Amino acid sequence: MSTPTPAPRTARRVRSTSESTVELELNLDGTGASRIDTSVPFFDHMLTAFAKHSLTDLTVRASGDTHIDAHHTVEDISIVLGQAIGEALGDKAGISRYGDALVPLDEALAQAVVDISGRPYLVHEGEPAGFEQHLIGGHFTGSLVRHTFEAIAFNAALTVHVRVLGGRDPHHIAEAEYKAFARAFRQAKALDPLVDGIPSTKGAL
Repeated sequence: MSTPTPAPRTARRVRSTSESTVELELNLDGTGASRIDTSVPFFDHMLTAFAKHSLTDLTVRASGDTHIDAHHTVEDISIVLGQAIGEALGDKAGISRYGDALVPLDEALAQAVVDISGRPYLVHEGEPAGFEQHLIGGHFTGSLVRHTFEAIAFNAALTVHVRVLGGRDPHHIAEAEYKAFARAFRQAKALDPLVDGIPSTKGAL
């Protein structure tokens, strides 16, 4: 008797507002391939790192009122990414559910823990004083790092803890955070052959 082929864990989402337009496609069981064009170069870099280190194939095309601020575009992309992750996860049967990672980038060190819990929650701490005001790559403010994780966690119904353990360079700190989140998510979304059904005593996530 052959084992049934798992349903593809993919999603496609489009969101259009007066502030931005976002088109996004993902495959949770990919190889980390990505095509990213958000009109915010540093965020392109971070989403490319997320795709590569989470082994998620990701395509993002977005435009927005970045002449005002990068905030609206980054926020809307993060909302759509979270929604797409939630859709692609489906009923979450057979997943590992939990993941954790500790990632260095030169002097920076970040830790992330992900629970695909169905209960959106974010704990984010440890960034140095003034980080949230720092401009990275010209017009990506440090405050958008936390905002990204918040939007993803709440729209994908994830419990996420991200903690900066050390660092000096804002680019290094931000990149270590995104990579740690990606590696933790990679573990959590992985299909575990030892898991029978939904990994929760409640029978649902």
